[in-house]
Amino acid sequence: MTWSIIARDATSGAFGVAIATRFFAAGALCPHARSGVGALSTQALVNPYYGAQGLELLRAGVAAPEVVKRLTAPDEGREQRQLHVIDIEGRIGQHTGTACIEWCGALGVPLPSA
Repeated sequence: MTWSIIARDATSGAFGVAIATRFFAAGALCPHARSGVGALSTQALVNPYYGAQGLELLRAGVAAPEVVKRLTAPDEGREQRQLHVIDIEGRIGQHTGTACIEWCGALGVPLPSA
């Protein structure tokens, strides 16, 4: 069983990523965050390029849902992957491939307006 949480503090704008999994060293490939930019987590059959590429797109001002589209669309293995992204505005994007385990998905809770 694997869980990922990505979050942005509504007051400070700080980002965080937490992962729980049975796999060794998931922290080396799954969580990615950059202050003032955003955060993401990739799981299932991890694509190691999602982290750096996703943070670069977020840094360029691309909204989280569009980041997910741009990363997963050209990826032939996307149906075996999960990706969750939050941007500087608190927008969220997610992808859960159809070939992931029987129960999988995402729950997005947007931040209240300031």
